[in-house]
Amino acid sequence: MALLKHLPNFLTLLNLLCGCIALQHAAEFNFEVAFSWVCLGIFFDFFDGFFARKFGVAGPLGVQLDSLADMVTSGVVPGYVMMCMLSGQAFPMPIHGFFPYLGFLITLGACYRLANFNIDTRQSDSFIGLPTPANALFIMSLPLVARYAPNPAWFVGLQQPWVLVGITLLSTWVMNAPLPLFSLKIKKFSISAYKLQLGFVAYAMLLLVFLKIVAVPFIILSYVIVSVLHTFFTRATLGMKK
Repeated sequence: MALLKHLPNFLTLLNLLCGCIALQHAAEFNFEVAFSWVCLGIFFDFFDGFFARKFGVAGPLGVQLDSLADMVTSGVVPGYVMMCMLSGQAFPMPIHGFFPYLGFLITLGACYRLANFNIDTRQSDSFIGLPTPANALFIMSLPLVARYAPNPAWFVGLQQPWVLVGITLLSTWVMNAPLPLFSLKIKKFSISAYKLQLGFVAYAMLLLVFLKIVAVPFIILSYVIVSVLHTFFTRATLGMKK
């Protein structure tokens, strides 16, 4: 049991390691492998909190470690990938100078969100703003979607710099926007209590089966839209009962 209490922090450090490896692959423009390492890091990030609660060892050290690891895996790496996209290292765009560094606005937005999350007591069972791992998956999938989409013409906009800047600004905003989003972390085994989460996971799996990597940005966008609609109808229902 003495060793098990260190498992959550060990998983958090594995998340950080995955982020470092992903960054190295992104620097070599190997975005497929970088995406895979980010996914693995997010997997470790999901289970570090789960085991911390299960073993009753959640504490301030784990909270800080988690944010520091996420800062690399879900902050630095997607910001760097967007910088590559804007500089033409992911797509053939002749852009130079300071312009590509706008991609690091994603990193700054992730940093602010992670710091704010640690002091915001309202986000224990749900989220306010898009979590950094979800945002990282969205950004990391873009060069792959543009490359492997069944119909590349659908995603031609991803090769336009101002479209990418718009995505960067939207990404930075939505991480810190006052948008209530449901959490996918399941703390107890109860189908009735987690109908929304389980239904969304099933929907996401279906999209992945049929669309593969192209499904990732649609899943993230759907997550935001479903969350906003769920909050709207929940509040409307409560208002009618009053």
